[in-house]
Formats: sequence, structure tokens, C-alpha cells
Amino acid sequence: MKKITNPWTGLKGYNCIGCAPDNPFGLHLCFYEDGDDIVSKWQPSANYQGWLNTLHGGIQALLLDEVCGWVVTRKLQTAGVTSKMETHYKHPVSTNDSEVTVRAHIREQKRNIIIIDATLADSSGKICTEATCTYFAFPREKAERDMHFKPCEVEE
Repeated sequence: MKKITNPWTGLKGYNCIGCAPDNPFGLHLCFYEDGDDIVSKWQPSANYQGWLNTLHGGIQALLLDEVCGWVVTRKLQTAGVTSKMETHYKHPVSTNDSEVTVRAHIREQKRNIIIIDATLADSSGKICTEATCTYFAFPREKAERDMHFKPCEVEE
């Protein structure tokens, strides 16, 4: 896997709850390219629980939506927005787990509509949550002009 460079690090006002490295309440996600997939690993904690020792479903959705956004950023080299997200919670995720892995890839693309499949697995590799996100991808010129998009590269 190759680490993806976050092109917004250092941008004034950049405070994404999912991936901004300096957001004190954020998840501080880093992303990696693994073939067609974009991957991130994250350590849950009791700060993100819903029920006792259980990762809140909204945090799970955040993790899955974020990895899908990075699929658009890296694979299509543009910015996009979520227009729909379907989430299937199959098994609880423990906040005591050492690490969860989110993974996503493009299933289908029709012009600027992107269908992305994503999974969240616990440290044993069991798929606990699945999501399908429909993204609207902006033309690159608009992404650069209106959304501060910069090319998204991998570290060598």
C-alpha cells in the first residue's frame, strides 16, 4: 500500500472531522492506495461509543463516507459530494478493538455520478458494516476553483 498525501494539510480553515490532522475532535484519518481500493485504519475509543463499548453508528457512517470521498479524490483526481449513502450494520464494532479498517472502491461510474462500495472491518477482518455511496463528482476545473482541490498523489 502507498500512503496518499493529504493535499489540504496547512490550508487555512481546513478542519475536516474525518481527515484534518489538526482538528482536536477529528478522527485524523490517513489514507492508502491498495490497487483499486482506498484504505484507512483507525483505532476506536470509548469517546466514540453509542451503546456501552460499541462504536456509534454515526461514527461508522462517517468513516465509510470519508473513505468514499477519498476514492473520488485519489482515483478521479477531483472533488465530489455525497448525494446518497446506504449503510448496512451487520455486526457491532467494539470501542475496545485495537483497530478497524475501512476500504472502498468504485463500482460504477456514469459521467459525474460515482457508485462506491465500502466496508468497515474489525481487527479480526470481520466485515461489520457495509455502505454504498453515490457521489456527484465535480469537473476538475470547478473543484480547483471552488473547493480548493489540489492533485492527490501517493508518497514514494
